[in-house]
Amino acid sequence: MNIYFETYGCALNKADTSLMKSLVIDGGHRVVEDIDEADVVVINTCTVRLDTELKMIRRLSYLYRRYGSSKRIVVAGCMASAQPYTVKKIAPKAVLLSPQNITKLLEAIESSTDYILGERDTTYLKPYLEGAIATVPIAEGCIGNCSFCITKLARRRLRSYKPNHIVSAVHEAVKRGAVEVELTAQDTGSYGLDIGDYGLHNLVRDIVEKVPGNYMIRIGMANPDTLVRILDGVIEVLREPKVFKYLHIPLQSADDRVLRIMKRRYTYDEFREIIKEVRRKVPSVTVATDIIVGHPGEDEEAFKNTVRAVAELQFDKVHIAQYTIRPRTEAASMPQIPENIKKLRSTILSKLVERVGLSINREYIGSLASVVITGRSFRGDAVGRTVNYKPVVVSGNIERGYLGTEQVVKIADATFYDLRGYISDSLPRP
Repeated sequence: MNIYFETYGCALNKADTSLMKSLVIDGGHRVVEDIDEADVVVINTCTVRLDTELKMIRRLSYLYRRYGSSKRIVVAGCMASAQPYTVKKIAPKAVLLSPQNITKLLEAIESSTDYILGERDTTYLKPYLEGAIATVPIAEGCIGNCSFCITKLARRRLRSYKPNHIVSAVHEAVKRGAVEVELTAQDTGSYGLDIGDYGLHNLVRDIVEKVPGNYMIRIGMANPDTLVRILDGVIEVLREPKVFKYLHIPLQSADDRVLRIMKRRYTYDEFREIIKEVRRKVPSVTVATDIIVGHPGEDEEAFKNTVRAVAELQFDKVHIAQYTIRPRTEAASMPQIPENIKKLRSTILSKLVERVGLSINREYIGSLASVVITGRSFRGDAVGRTVNYKPVVVSGNIERGYLGTEQVVKIADATFYDLRGYISDSLPRP
């Protein structure tokens, strides 16, 4: 059969889709890019925020109206697990495939059942390589219990992949041409807590030592409370030549009272010390974070604390999300912040984030940067990453042979989001 995939949401969802594509190919089916050619449509859903849920509802409604009578539709991802009744109301005959069951995709498309039960097969780890980037899941679930999080309902229990399976998956991806390997999980800092005394830093070190080749590893999001226990080890591996100098550590709020309401298990001072320690020991490290604006309990002073934190810590990248009620979460029953206040606070914080990001990135103008070319922009320019994971748009006539190569790029301009540059004729060619 021909199988068509659509994926929404986080890097872990993308990694799950990668595994599902490998599964269907191993099962003798084909992955197709045109939905009209498909016998089966797989939509890997996200429901982390209300606007995301509404987007999923619109897309599912359209797909089911257009293709429900002629194609088998499989709804995977967090919405299938956390909101199955919502999905079934929109698409009664769709097959539900929770994140725990993605390795049962063949059963979902080949059998007549419409709800797949069971557990994920954590021995199957075969990423589907698209371009020069491979996304490899290292764990599913987390150990947190944040009051705002619906993902916890969808991906409940921490289940880490065994190190040898991850190392083998990375080895296979690099052998097939991957130059960037993204290690992803709901929380990479909690990796290994369920399989013994073996943490994220040990995993990265094993990959670097056992997988030869020209590639770079990107460590995915790690929560402060799980990262701090292995911080020295993570700092050590961030110094490795094959590891991007990049840390994604979500703050969510810089107010300790709000952090307690969120059930985040750290204080702002503890978070700040982690950032300072990493920056002290890993020069030029890029630090990304997440912030929720307008969470229940966030008064004006709490918001100001978060604004001051962004100015103080000078994050390279900040993902700002306005809080939205998620069903069956603790925060949903709390007194809510008015929408107009959330919108205003989001605007204020966004402007600061853009100013900080632009100021940081403009310091690169005029410099030469070593850039790994990983793909192309929608305009056709080459795009890549510096050693500290800064995105770089490389203008000019870049041949396809540059994909996966490391180039010296002259940085000529910058936005708050990325760097812009070119490969000079006088600079090394591939």
